[in-house]
Amino acid sequence: MIEQQLWHPVIASHQVREAPVACTLLGQSLVLWRESAHDGSRVHVWADRCPHRGAKLSQGRVLIGLHGARLECPYHGWQFGGAGRCQHVPAAPDFVPPAGHVAKVFEAREQHGLVWVRLRAPEQTLHASLRDPPAFTPAGDPAWRVVLCGPYEVNTSAPRLVENFLDLSHFGFVHEGWLGERGHAQVRPGTVEEPAEPGVGLVVREAHAWQPRAYAQADKGAWIAYRYDVPHPFTAMLRKEATAGDPVSNAIALFIRPDGHELCTAWFVMATQGDTSTDPELVAFQDAVFAQDRPVVESQSPRALPIGRTAPVTEVHGPADRVSSAYRRYLMRLGIALGTC
Repeated sequence: MIEQQLWHPVIASHQVREAPVACTLLGQSLVLWRESAHDGSRVHVWADRCPHRGAKLSQGRVLIGLHGARLECPYHGWQFGGAGRCQHVPAAPDFVPPAGHVAKVFEAREQHGLVWVRLRAPEQTLHASLRDPPAFTPAGDPAWRVVLCGPYEVNTSAPRLVENFLDLSHFGFVHEGWLGERGHAQVRPGTVEEPAEPGVGLVVREAHAWQPRAYAQADKGAWIAYRYDVPHPFTAMLRKEATAGDPVSNAIALFIRPDGHELCTAWFVMATQGDTSTDPELVAFQDAVFAQDRPVVESQSPRALPIGRTAPVTEVHGPADRVSSAYRRYLMRLGIALGTC
């Protein structure tokens, strides 16, 4: 299952502090904890199960002592060090736990304000572009102001949400008065770069849509040119450069945690230059836009994209669907089809 070899966002970094936190990725229950909430110490991500009697480690607590930080099981107080190995059994204090007394540890990284997890080491066939969490250049550039929005729990599959993000032609209907107008529903899908090599994502250049409010403080409409990137099956990014009539440069990354075939959790990392809105105003704008998307996306049937030979239905396509059609082919090249997304 290729999804287990990929990096996925699971939670915002700031949510992992003094106490262990539980979450789930691709059906795997996880516990996340830090050695210290005050010094930015590395986050640990383990299976949320004590190897002793199966209790949830997320119900335990983090202990800081002379021997460093440990995660204590809530059932019998077994203590596990940062590498996952049991260090102390209170009921038998002289007992030296062997190497097999260990919690299952997963790889974890922090990037773009999120904790990313990979459940399984990548196979040699996995393309190099998918061996690290997706890069989002503006997030690491001090010239950009960056705001994290979400999480948004959505009753649909991760690919449905990515496809919605890539779809310009819904702006005039779902986001009428905000990102589009019915009277200016025509779009220019742009040029789609679709590498044939499995694992290499999409790039869309010079995609245009009419927008009456292209950013939070805008008071007039304009044709807006976007660049889209899809570097990961459950990640999509757009970028809009400032122009003479629009002083704001925006870049937005959509990162999604697949929670099942019909459920996912999403975050938007927004980067901006020239926008005078406050951070709360930017978040409120994104919340409002996503609130318009949610009921329509959740109404789509089936919730998993109908691609692959086992798809129970087919969907017809129009000229404005060039990007979403390329995205579906990308998923097929990766081996992600109906029932796995």
